[in-house]
Amino acid sequence: MSISSEQLNIIEQYDEEKRLNYLLQQVISNKEIWILADEHGCVMLNTDDEDCVPVWPNEEFALRWATDEWQECKAQAISLNKWYSRWSNGLADDELALVTFPNQDNEGLVLFPEEFEEALLKETKKQNRK
Repeated sequence: MSISSEQLNIIEQYDEEKRLNYLLQQVISNKEIWILADEHGCVMLNTDDEDCVPVWPNEEFALRWATDEWQECKAQAISLNKWYSRWSNGLADDELALVTFPNQDNEGLVLFPEEFEEALLKETKKQNRK
């Protein structure tokens, strides 16, 4: 599903909580999470306290970040199954957090892998009830 530029701009203006909810809904619906990566691995962001992997709900939002120092990066989809089987534990083992759906102002909620997985499971239950 392709999103218009206008829709991308509107969604990106959501506050952090609303962007997180959008991310969770899209990830569960599409069964994939998007990151940016190059030959050295995935893009990392740093807060004062945490090293973080940014995640996006779809390719279009991830590619909006592939500029300047990250212009060589490619958007990469990770299946939800692979996320549960490898990424959650791998991020936790490496003591990395997630920045959920950061906007162009570098704003996004920081969650630990277990918190993100718990939020995904809650969203799965919510969507299954529909």
